[in-house]
Amino acid sequence: MNVSNMVSRQGHRLLQIGVVLLLFSSLEGFVIPYFPVPRLGLSVHTLSALQGVILLALGLLWPKLNLGATASRIACWFFIYSTFATLVPYVLAAAWGAGNSTIPLAAGTARGSAFQEAVMSIVLMSAAPTILISLALILWGLRIAEAQSQNR
Repeated sequence: MNVSNMVSRQGHRLLQIGVVLLLFSSLEGFVIPYFPVPRLGLSVHTLSALQGVILLALGLLWPKLNLGATASRIACWFFIYSTFATLVPYVLAAAWGAGNSTIPLAAGTARGSAFQEAVMSIVLMSAAPTILISLALILWGLRIAEAQSQNR
């Protein structure tokens, strides 16, 4: 598969995941009052909607990036991983009624077991390096190709 086809498929995949997150956000909104800590449910709702919109925008932008096959693959999958590594701990916190040590603004005084808090913390911390690498590659991919700049 050539790079152009691969990049096009990655952009389409990002669009699909974005729509799935918007659908998840829409459905999750109905159960916000039933979570042990409704504020965490609202945070999940807001975060998944935001991530969905970001993925839609990124999916439209993706074919315009000036990246090689490996860099494009890393940027795409690291971004997807980071998206879910950020969202899943919020979902777990909402379901468990936990999260004070990891996401205190959303969780308030809700505190889970040491194991629950550790799981959320570890998964959230793993999202940071992957999103930074992905965003650095995306920024690098937004550079103007030398051939394009000479034509201007």
